[in-house]
Amino acid sequence: MDDSLEIRRFEEMQLVEEQQNEVVIEGDAGLGVVDVVILEDQPQQAPEMDSSSRSGEIPYNPEDDDLSDDIREYSGVFEGPEKTLEVFFRKIPDEASEEAPVVIAEPGQKLGLRQLSRPDLDRICKRARCTILSSMSNSYLDAYVLSESSLFVYPYMVVIKTCGTTTLLRCVATLIELGRTIGLEIDWVGYSRKNFNFPEDQAYPHHSFSQELDYLYSHRNLCERLRGNGYTLGPVTADHWFVFVADQTIRSKNFESDTDRVLNIMMFDIDEDVAETFYFDKYDAKSHKDETDEEAVRRISHEQTKKAGIDRLCPGAMIDPRAFEPCGYSMNAILYHSYYTMHITPEDGSSYASFETNQKVTSYTSLINNVVRTFRPKRFVMTLMADEGGLMEMSENPLTGSSLSAKLVVPSGKPKVTGKASLNGNITGDMIYKRSSLASINVEDDCRCMMGNWEMEEDAKADYIRELRSSRARGMSVS
Repeated sequence: MDDSLEIRRFEEMQLVEEQQNEVVIEGDAGLGVVDVVILEDQPQQAPEMDSSSRSGEIPYNPEDDDLSDDIREYSGVFEGPEKTLEVFFRKIPDEASEEAPVVIAEPGQKLGLRQLSRPDLDRICKRARCTILSSMSNSYLDAYVLSESSLFVYPYMVVIKTCGTTTLLRCVATLIELGRTIGLEIDWVGYSRKNFNFPEDQAYPHHSFSQELDYLYSHRNLCERLRGNGYTLGPVTADHWFVFVADQTIRSKNFESDTDRVLNIMMFDIDEDVAETFYFDKYDAKSHKDETDEEAVRRISHEQTKKAGIDRLCPGAMIDPRAFEPCGYSMNAILYHSYYTMHITPEDGSSYASFETNQKVTSYTSLINNVVRTFRPKRFVMTLMADEGGLMEMSENPLTGSSLSAKLVVPSGKPKVTGKASLNGNITGDMIYKRSSLASINVEDDCRCMMGNWEMEEDAKADYIRELRSSRARGMSVS
């Protein structure tokens, strides 16, 4: 790798880490207003809403299966935890040299997968039963907010996250085909998801992890590099994580996978007051009589972002938020090579918020604390997928060490109403999360998958609920 390019990457990582560590949320998360700074060294294209309906533009074609169920009707609950498909490509080698050099894009130039047309991307999304709602770009990647989560396109990598009853794995054959049309072949495939909360609502091929693996293996005639393995991390009697990895990447020849790592925080039973932020009817339907529906959606999306404090979780990044009716929220943010994405399902009984980033920093402690404090969940699952180089760059890792060292103490932002200490000695009203389980495994060549479950300690939970009710009593009813 060119020395100047490596130095540039290191300087970017240091700058991002300094910005993140400086952001400490005080008081109720998100009540303060922080302007988003767009860095001059990061040429970007502003978020663009998709004002035209593209439904029906691409005829339905089963392509690689004919067992996809009919679209399921809304059952009153929503499957928040996402399915994630991450695919690396490489240029098809020249027959003479048997090797394809990695080409670095010049400023303003789009290479590889970023050359795919909008109809191509729509076709990919159609296979997963979702649509593109808005997009934004910088010099390194394109980010798309979907009707069911997010899509990120790099020159040689695609990341797709979809929630609900989407059929994400049905994109695989289409990705293989489209890659070949621009001279690319699959190099690495990773698919992962948490166990479903409502598995009976899923459509083929997502009825079970075994079915998903069978489906992936059925595509080996299309791509030999799909010869991977499936793994289960975590207790099967509680939250656990399914992972499939097929890895044949030569790290030194794949710039985008160099020191790769992805952190994901999945939060359950989020604070009721926070959840209410993401109901569409909590905001003015129109700010003025001439405001269009699209303008109203954009305005409410940004109001929710500011009110919840989401913009403060990714300082310096360009943000593309989307509010949904009657409730729900999605957000993409990009900063240099990094993406951030967040998805929120506020429904009572299935409330959920997720935060994921491939941001490269040596410590995620500040970021994790800020994310958890923003949503105040009763429990959360944290996963980290990283290669050897990425792990070596990290100075601390909450997914290693003892459960005591991994305990998270997060200020609740609410004053303690009594000076009496609780059973665990907590006199500050802090939310205390204890890691209840930990799992880690090396897969394929140099990929490490780690997963941990955290739960709010019962005594701290009781304190927090008591403080919350007391603060509401000053002017809010408690049911």
